[in-house]
Amino acid sequence: MESLIHQITQYATFSEADLDNIQSRFKHNQFKSKEFILKEGQDSTQLHFIITGLVRVFYLRDGKEITTYLSCDNGFVSAYSSFINQTKSTEFLQCLEDTETYSIHFKGMQELYEMIPQWQKIGRILSENMVNCFAERFFKIHSIPAKEKYLDFLNTADKKIIQRTPLIHIASFLGITPESLSRIRKEIS
Repeated sequence: MESLIHQITQYATFSEADLDNIQSRFKHNQFKSKEFILKEGQDSTQLHFIITGLVRVFYLRDGKEITTYLSCDNGFVSAYSSFINQTKSTEFLQCLEDTETYSIHFKGMQELYEMIPQWQKIGRILSENMVNCFAERFFKIHSIPAKEKYLDFLNTADKKIIQRTPLIHIASFLGITPESLSRIRKEIS
């Protein structure tokens, strides 16, 4: 739990009793490589904090997997829109390697919002970070050339994501073909 507590106490101050209450709402999980945390059509009821591991979020379009998000150690992951709206997920969450998480149920989040005012700040920061992430990604996919997208990815993504994510998923995340990504990688090496 130390890594989770470290993350949240960067943004808000909590009493020991508050931290005990927060910790009691999180459940420990272990997932195997390639295992799905969530599949399309399932209820998105949990937000996950990744202790260690690598997770990708994707959806299917005409049978093709489109990667929308990659997260690793000390990151949060969920099918956010479905989680917030408590609707069926249109996305899949899949582990790209053995992954260990702490998860909190939507109901637990709501209870913490009511009980601990500072927890609202955590929820707001998570939401702001997610909106910012998706806005930046949308802008980059639609406005910059493929080579710049990849160079930006190399400069901004976590090293673990860069090193351990299969290139086919990186290409999908960047909105380019695997062949284009191979050419770009050859050009810059």
